[in-house]
Amino acid sequence: MDESDALLAAFHRTAEPAAARAVEHLLRHGSDAELARINAVRLAAETGLDEEPVIAALLHGARLGLLEMAWNVLCPSCSGVLEAPASLHGVQETYHCAFCALDSEPVLDDTVEVAFTVSPRFRRIAAHDPDGLGLWDYQRQVFFGSGVAFPEPEAFAALAQRALVEAVELKAGERMILSLQLGAEPLIVVDPVTHAAHSLTVAGEPTRERQDHAVVFEEARTSAGSAAFRPGPLRLSLDNRSGKRVLPTVFRLGPDLEALIGGRQPFLTAKRLLSNQTFRDLYRTDTLAIDQRLRILSLTFLFTDLKGSTELYARVGDLVAYDLVRTHFRLLHAVVAAEGGAVVKTIGDAVMATFPSPHGAVAAALRMRAAMQGLNAERGADDLVLKIGLHEGPCLAVSLNDRQDYFGQTVNVAARVQQLAAGGGIFATESVLRHAQAARHLAENGVAARSELRTLRGIGEPVPVYEFS
Repeated sequence: MDESDALLAAFHRTAEPAAARAVEHLLRHGSDAELARINAVRLAAETGLDEEPVIAALLHGARLGLLEMAWNVLCPSCSGVLEAPASLHGVQETYHCAFCALDSEPVLDDTVEVAFTVSPRFRRIAAHDPDGLGLWDYQRQVFFGSGVAFPEPEAFAALAQRALVEAVELKAGERMILSLQLGAEPLIVVDPVTHAAHSLTVAGEPTRERQDHAVVFEEARTSAGSAAFRPGPLRLSLDNRSGKRVLPTVFRLGPDLEALIGGRQPFLTAKRLLSNQTFRDLYRTDTLAIDQRLRILSLTFLFTDLKGSTELYARVGDLVAYDLVRTHFRLLHAVVAAEGGAVVKTIGDAVMATFPSPHGAVAAALRMRAAMQGLNAERGADDLVLKIGLHEGPCLAVSLNDRQDYFGQTVNVAARVQQLAAGGGIFATESVLRHAQAARHLAENGVAARSELRTLRGIGEPVPVYEFS
């Protein structure tokens, strides 16, 4: 058995069978372009599988060495990959996109994607040697993230022909001069390798006199520049002073270029992956650095606690109570994972879990209540009573006690809301109920949500909360 067969055998032992078969088929038969930046959400859609087992299978594949995982920091405007670190440790606080002339702070909700590339241990593809890729292959497989939906080939070719003025390849140390005839439309010189961009605006009366401009490509990434010219001849000097091949490209700015790169499709975000149970189990400590703080605009927190657990130990004895509490944890973990969330930590008899959206948290809360009622029915007792609280809002992803955790007022409010719940109660804030899919799930399950103003410990003003009945 060679290494590839051994890796696949281990992979099939760990991943869900249908998802494992879909990933193996892609790795064996997919094109080089398909394997350069695998979009987990798109793969699930194309294979007709649920997203969670596909994401889990890709994570298992990455852990085993079949795949390489990258956390791509995206420009919020063009979705170009500004950096592709192998872990969240490498994500910086701010980035600049020279193409869009835009400074941005990475946000885990939508500007940090997680994509997968086949490992050269299993199969070599062109993207493993990016210096051999042509312009458009480099743009598709390296420069842009997996959330960019390019037009179909025929439409792409037509748009590319209209948007493209000139494209050249310069090896390290090479220099070239282009002779351009400027019209009325503005141009931009872009190099996808160094992420350099130089805008060429055109205004004023036409001229027959030759105009000159020099663009230098250096090691420093994301360099930007601009210059203004009159319509007429331009001698554009391109000088590669970097230590690598560059691909300077002159585009016409306008609707053709926008149509070429403006399409979008769903992709696996860092926020979603951090709230994935398989990821937390496999990459327990391989996430954030100790002093790193990354922003999340919206995350839903679910807190639970067992009511009267101290009395339970006294009533049934330590051994029985311990087994019951462990059974309750197993049930809650299974429900959280099934609804696309992840358990962040347990504190005593309490659980803190996160979900990418309120809908998953609401569904999990109802399933948790039903599971505990079922467990009590099996035992012929009602002493396992679960209190649940939900809240959604912004937070910071941080590293605490050698594990990935969350910090902020949203976390505090969610914990306080859980404390309102009486026996078997579920309380949620207004931000959860404002989510259309969550409200629809409650209605479809015949669950009413009664509103009231409540004071939360440590929170200044009373807040509207909803009790599920």
